[in-house]
Amino acid sequence: MSTGKVWLVGAGPGDIGLLTRKAEQVIREADLIVYDALIGSGIFSLLPKDAEYISVGKRSGNHTMPQEQIDQVLLEEAQKGKKVVRLKGGDPFLFGRGGEELELLAEHGIPYEVIPGITSPIAVPAYNGIPVTHRDYTSSLHIITGHKRKGADYDIDFEALVRTRGTLVFLMGIAMLPVICQGLLDGGMDPDMPAAVLQQGTTARQKRVVATVSTLHDEVTKQGIETPAIIVVGRVCQLADQFAWYEKLPLAGWRVVVTRPAGLISTMSARLRKLGAEVLEMPSIETVPREDQSALLAALEHAGDYQWAVFTSPTGVRVFFQTMEEARKDIRCLAGLKIAAIGAGTRKEVEKRGILADFVPSVYDGDTLGRELGAQLAGGERILLPRAAVGNQTLVEELEKAGAQVDDIATYDTVDAPAGVLDEKALFEEGKIDCAVFTSASTVRGFAAQTEGLDYSTVAAACIGKQTLAAADALGMQTFMAEKATMDSLAELVVRMKGERK
Repeated sequence: MSTGKVWLVGAGPGDIGLLTRKAEQVIREADLIVYDALIGSGIFSLLPKDAEYISVGKRSGNHTMPQEQIDQVLLEEAQKGKKVVRLKGGDPFLFGRGGEELELLAEHGIPYEVIPGITSPIAVPAYNGIPVTHRDYTSSLHIITGHKRKGADYDIDFEALVRTRGTLVFLMGIAMLPVICQGLLDGGMDPDMPAAVLQQGTTARQKRVVATVSTLHDEVTKQGIETPAIIVVGRVCQLADQFAWYEKLPLAGWRVVVTRPAGLISTMSARLRKLGAEVLEMPSIETVPREDQSALLAALEHAGDYQWAVFTSPTGVRVFFQTMEEARKDIRCLAGLKIAAIGAGTRKEVEKRGILADFVPSVYDGDTLGRELGAQLAGGERILLPRAAVGNQTLVEELEKAGAQVDDIATYDTVDAPAGVLDEKALFEEGKIDCAVFTSASTVRGFAAQTEGLDYSTVAAACIGKQTLAAADALGMQTFMAEKATMDSLAELVVRMKGERK
């Protein structure tokens, strides 16, 4: 077997948007991912479902796996020929012990690459309105570990740090905060020097405490802080309130779960992140094209017999045209066929094929589609309906009531997706999720399958339409429905939910 390879990948400070493109590419191609506890929750949605995972989560005072054992795992798995990603919070070479992990690999001739990550000493202050350098305040930045080896003294030359007159950033130093502040004062620092503690920066749990070196510990004790957090000392800290921007975003401070079909990029997530939310994508369903597409192919042989093709999802459009392509069916066989799309997303998927939809209902659901399209029919039309095996029967009933003959052809199945690495059920139980967003009734059912045993009355559910709302209501969730069945309207609903909770 050929030798594998190891990638040391920096995952950044937490926000999935700060993960580099190269890191994302390598993660998606990994056979094995060895990950830390400080990986941003949103990043877990990128992890390939068919990879292996090993958690070596390390937090202050709690190491799941000793460093020497981690080094050995990387070596042994690479020797088996695997593509191994060592996924680390922040940057692998900044107090990440990446150098130690490479020593053993280099000794045994294992190929490796290092993919730097955006580091918290710069990114977290930036998300809190603190520029670590500013021409009017300081021209240097110094990053210091606030963590000391077990049984060793905290060996920092505080006098030298004070003499730099630069911005000081201490990582992993919350437990040593009083020692650090006193050391700086003893080293000659002005007691009124601005200082800050920044909690879980770039995530929904972001919080900052700004004071002075002499009062910071008391302020942190009074206001409370959760790790991970960093300590920033320097005159630039006084700019935080003036330059703060993250908390001004409409959904800042909210952690939202977005359910979606596995393998599909969520446009809903992109909207919510733009509004400031920390989004955890939860693949709750999978759409699986049926192996036997003979019924659809038979219909396409007589495409000229149909007056309408009705699509009820973007997946239905993709499967339809993929089947045509695999069967070498020319798109010209659809000439003269009118196209109906249930909503904006489905319409866009149709338009990708160079076809404009002839009809989209005023409300994006199956009941309205059937009723409004039926009102336009003269009677006697033949309609092709390629869709999921389990679909809205009211749609068919409304069309048949209008005198149409409907060929309802199952082209794909919707099944529950397997649970991922992230334990969403535990996050809900711990009160760490503010809202769950559902874009279909099937995503509600898939969510329930993955969170069995959860008290659903604790879940605030943002629902795109009536059928989705009914599915969430059936579970006893706190339900809210968008004014329109569109992604934009659903995002606006989440913003309103946050505003009403204040």
